[in-house]
Amino acid sequence: MKTFNLIHKTLCVFITLMAYCLTAAAIDGENNKPLRVAVAGVAHGHLNDIVSRMDRGDFEVVGVYEKDDRMRRHNGLVAHNNRIPAFADLGEMLDSIHPEAVVAYGAIYDHMEVVEECAPRGIHVMVEKPLAVNMKHARRMAKLAREHGILLLTNYETSWYCSNHEAYRMVKEGQIGDITRILVYDGHQGPIEIGCGKDFTTWLTDPVMNGGGAITDFGCYGANIATWLFDGRKPLSVYAVTNHQKPKKYPKVDDDATIILQYPDVTVQLMPSWNWPMNRKDMYIYGSKGYIYQSTPSRMSLYRDGKETDVRPTKLNAPYDDSFRYLKAAVRGEITVQPTDLASLENNLTVVEILSAAVKSARTGKPVRLK
Repeated sequence: MKTFNLIHKTLCVFITLMAYCLTAAAIDGENNKPLRVAVAGVAHGHLNDIVSRMDRGDFEVVGVYEKDDRMRRHNGLVAHNNRIPAFADLGEMLDSIHPEAVVAYGAIYDHMEVVEECAPRGIHVMVEKPLAVNMKHARRMAKLAREHGILLLTNYETSWYCSNHEAYRMVKEGQIGDITRILVYDGHQGPIEIGCGKDFTTWLTDPVMNGGGAITDFGCYGANIATWLFDGRKPLSVYAVTNHQKPKKYPKVDDDATIILQYPDVTVQLMPSWNWPMNRKDMYIYGSKGYIYQSTPSRMSLYRDGKETDVRPTKLNAPYDDSFRYLKAAVRGEITVQPTDLASLENNLTVVEILSAAVKSARTGKPVRLK
């Protein structure tokens, strides 16, 4: 009898282990499949980010939605692969192809519509920066995402800069002491000047469809990074001024802005502009013991003890080095998106609140206190 019980227990353990191994293998096999991604809108100049990665194998574009007939027939996705099914109706696309995630490459104003269609269907969403044109849209999107349990991520080019992550690590390790001031420079010579297409610039220079001009287009980067560095804390107040240095080219929106975020003990100055003489996304982080200058995605320097030294930032590991690898890992449950993450809903609600306050401040000439 004892021998029988021992054999029975051994068999049970073996069967349990086999079931676990088979389940784990099935999950692993599922996770190794390309992420099924659909694209909503093609008017964004960042569309090339997905086109340039389409042949990598970690995701597949299973459908594209665009309401404009001409753009739906002629865009970078179709040019790269004309077998991708194209739809004039977003809901029809979602119900036909059942994607795991949708990436939005239309006007910022259209982000809310994408979430309204995707969230009730349980489809995750990643939008291009910023999250929304105003807080009304942002709150509506957040409510839907939370009610239906979907991820709502925001993609910034700067989220994948190893120099930014190295700067974050150095700050948290106290290498420059307590932060005393941050200066963030973002922008270029102007979207028309650098050759952005008309489909892109038409909505980018519209105050309704984009939420503003340079103040929105490039102000969001610094707001995102400041919110990250301060672990999600909001500034006490926001003060902004805007300029129209090229009113003939950009008559409807600002082309240059300065935004001051006042925290209890730190001032952060954001300088988004379409009037820089060069492309730039760099920043200074000043502290009580020195400063960090992040000059490019992979170059930076540290000033301490009276001397400046070059720093070689550590290369980012997958999936934290690329927006689509990050999206796939988050959707498949391989990573957990933290509220303080650069792409998180929480961070980007604060970003939109800062931008909305900046637009109001520039209009009224007064600082705006955040609740």
